[in-house]
Amino acid sequence: MNTKMVGILFAAANETKLNELTIHRTTASLPFAGRYRLIDFALSSLVNSGVTRIGIITRNNYSSLMDHIRMGRDWDLNRKNGGISVFPPFVLNTSREVYKGKIEALYTVLDYLKKAPEDYVCMANCNVAANIKVDDILDEHIKRDADITILCHKASVNSSKRVLITKNDDGLVTDLSASEIPSDKEHLVSLNIYIAKKDFLIAKVEQSYARGYVEFEKDILFKEVENGKIYAHELEGHAAIIDDVKTYYNESMKVLDMSVREELFGSLRKIYTKVKDSVPTMYMNDAKVKNSLIADGCVINGTVENSILFRSVRIEEGAVVRNSIIMENGIVMRGGKISYTITDKQVVIGAGRQISGSETYPIVIVKNKIV
Repeated sequence: MNTKMVGILFAAANETKLNELTIHRTTASLPFAGRYRLIDFALSSLVNSGVTRIGIITRNNYSSLMDHIRMGRDWDLNRKNGGISVFPPFVLNTSREVYKGKIEALYTVLDYLKKAPEDYVCMANCNVAANIKVDDILDEHIKRDADITILCHKASVNSSKRVLITKNDDGLVTDLSASEIPSDKEHLVSLNIYIAKKDFLIAKVEQSYARGYVEFEKDILFKEVENGKIYAHELEGHAAIIDDVKTYYNESMKVLDMSVREELFGSLRKIYTKVKDSVPTMYMNDAKVKNSLIADGCVINGTVENSILFRSVRIEEGAVVRNSIIMENGIVMRGGKISYTITDKQVVIGAGRQISGSETYPIVIVKNKIV
């Protein structure tokens, strides 16, 4: 058990850019890779690193998140000391105002942090799919005597509002900037996951909140670079930032690559999720499946190519699914054809219907719709 670090997870991130996918849920509970939710990656990385005290700050539409994590049993977090604590999104209980940024969000949990016996804090957005050895990075953070360590990876900037990092050979951050325009050029991109000294973080949040600041990156992180105690840790494994529909689709499709699946799910550090007891998938006489990820409980009697099917999806005879993502309890009826489409939970594609998006602009069908 890691007695040095407490985890703080932000359940909401860029939900306006995820559009239809977050109408009924928060980013943390967005389904991913057939059977997981995005929060599973952050929770599992922390638990696998021995962190057993984790606070989750919510914002809106978090009923599905509460249903998913329950008491934290699936991550071995249903315990008397520590475990999961879920915080409402209000800055002050008297005013009932929703927090405007991370500084206000952190201010709501300062009492929780002050009472925690741990000396370090790991803060993370829940929109990153990665299997991270947080304990190794904490050891590096302590050895460097850093105030904050930023987790980052090399990637092209495929979405705006990413934080770009410049560091020297020792990992010391020499410059931070915010990207405004996506580009194909590779940069060192922040994953919005930080390890910080707890006392340092509390002091900075209190000072910043008193001055009316709200954005952690702009109002704290960027200003601390000149003090020379901000470091960056570059992740070598696969890491995906999901902050709009396009990145959700593209990063989901990458999971069809076996090497990516191995990096995310193939190590001894497992990614845990809510357990559901369901029957194996049934492949009927007319089933044709190629390069697809199929969860349990499905019934397939049509064609599925380069697609991801979540639990209990039904593909009827003559139906064709290509380059698509079908979430739980979805149905494509007889003769239906879809391509480059994301259907949310319990969506029904009617018999003979044809729906086609494009790789650069997949179509999203909202939860419970019948098309």
